[in-house]
Amino acid sequence: MEVKVYNSLTNKVEPFVTQKEGEVSMYVCGPTVYNYPHIGNMRPVVVFDVLRKFLTYIGYKVIYVSNFTDVDDKIIKQAKLENKTEKELTEFYIQEFKKATKAIGSDIPTITPKVTEYIQKIINYVDNLVKIGAAYVVDGDVYFRVNKIKDYGSLSGINIDDLIVGARIEENSAKESPLDFALWKKTSEGINWPSPWGNGRPGWHTECCVMIDTIFPNHFIDIHGGGYDLKFPHHENEIAQSEATHGNKIAKYWMHNAFINFGNEKMSKSLGNVVYAKDMIEKFGGAVTRLVILSAHYRQPVNFTDETVNAAIQEVNKMTMVIKQMSLKIQTSPYNIELGKPTYIGNFLEALADDLNTANALTEIYNIIKLSNQELRSRDVDYQKLNDLFKSLRDMLSILGIEIPFVKLSENDKNLYQNYLNSKENKDFEKSDMLRKELIERGIM
Repeated sequence: MEVKVYNSLTNKVEPFVTQKEGEVSMYVCGPTVYNYPHIGNMRPVVVFDVLRKFLTYIGYKVIYVSNFTDVDDKIIKQAKLENKTEKELTEFYIQEFKKATKAIGSDIPTITPKVTEYIQKIINYVDNLVKIGAAYVVDGDVYFRVNKIKDYGSLSGINIDDLIVGARIEENSAKESPLDFALWKKTSEGINWPSPWGNGRPGWHTECCVMIDTIFPNHFIDIHGGGYDLKFPHHENEIAQSEATHGNKIAKYWMHNAFINFGNEKMSKSLGNVVYAKDMIEKFGGAVTRLVILSAHYRQPVNFTDETVNAAIQEVNKMTMVIKQMSLKIQTSPYNIELGKPTYIGNFLEALADDLNTANALTEIYNIIKLSNQELRSRDVDYQKLNDLFKSLRDMLSILGIEIPFVKLSENDKNLYQNYLNSKENKDFEKSDMLRKELIERGIM
C-alpha cells in the first residue's frame, strides 16, 4: 500500500517515505496552557492521533511528540488573575488538556515535553545562533536575522518585500529589520531565567526547534504538524532557525489542519465565541465530537452546527447498535468472537493512505455497517462472514479513535439471552419483556 500525504512545504501530494524504514518521527505543536482547551484545540489532537493510529496499524513504529508551552505572557497574566504561580497554573491546565485528549478518544503522545524543562538547551541554541551571526543582541533581547535566510517564506508563500512594505516600524526600533523575531526576551516580570544576555525567557519560535533537536538526534524528522494558523510566523520561523543551525527545514513533510468553525465563523477567542472542549464532550460525548471533526478532510474546515452534530449522533447510534447486535449474535453462536479477520478493511485503509482522507474512510465504514445489518437480518447467517465484518468494523473504528463498547458475555448472560429468545418464541411476552429489560440494563442489548 502506498501512503501519500500533502506536503505544505511543496504544496503537493507526495509518496510518504520515511528516513528510517519502518519508523516515523512526528512532532506536532501543542497548546499554550493558560486556560481550558477550546474545541479548536482538539482538531490537531484528533487529526494527528488518527495519523499515528493508521501508521501504527499498517506496521510503522511511530514516535509522536507534542509539546506544552508553559511559559508565555498570557500564562503570567492568567496566573496573576487566578492568584497562582505560573507552575501551578500550567500544571493544572496540562492535566485538563490531557483529560480532554483522552475524553475525545485520542492517545497521549509518546513524549509531551514542556518548555520549562528545556530552558538551558534553549539558551545554548540561541547562543549558537548569536555566535554564527544569525542572531544579535540588543539590550538583553536577542533577535533572529531573517535576511540570513535566502528562501524565508518558502513554507507560507509569504513575500519578504510585501511584509516589509506592510510592516509598522516604530521610531528608533531596536530591531535591525521589522521582520526579525525574538529568540530571547529580557524581563524581570513573572517567571524568568538567567542567561548570557541577562534575565529573561525564551521567544515562542525557538522551543520546538530545541525539543526536536534534543529528542531526535539527527535534527530532522519525518513529519511536523500543527494548525494552519501556525504556518506563519511560527513554522516559518522554526524553519529559519533550523536552516541557520543545521542547513535543513526540520521536517521532510509539513502537515497542517484547517480550522473548526461554528456556522461559518472561524473559532477565535477574541470573538468571545469559545466553546470549551470539555463542555462539548460532556454534552454530546467524545465519539460524537470526534466524528464531527473527522467528517471533513483535515485540510478542509469543519463546521459545528446543529445539523452536523445531529448527523454524528445518529451515526454513532448506528455504530453502537450494529456492534452490540453483532457481538451478541456471534457470542451466542459456536464462533469465538476473537477469531474474526479484518477481511473488509482494505478500502478503508486505502482511503486513509490517500492523504488521510477520513471522510472517504467514514463512507467505507457506513458501507460495512450496511453489509453487517444485511447479514444480521439474514435467515441463514454466515457466522464466519459476520465475524470478519465485526473484526473489520472494530479495527476501522479503533483506527479512527471511535471506541464502541460491547459486553463480553458470561455463561449466565448467554443463558439469560437464550431464555429471552425462548420466551419470545413461546409468546410469553410478559417474561420476554422482563428479560429484555434485564439484558438492556446489562448493556447486552
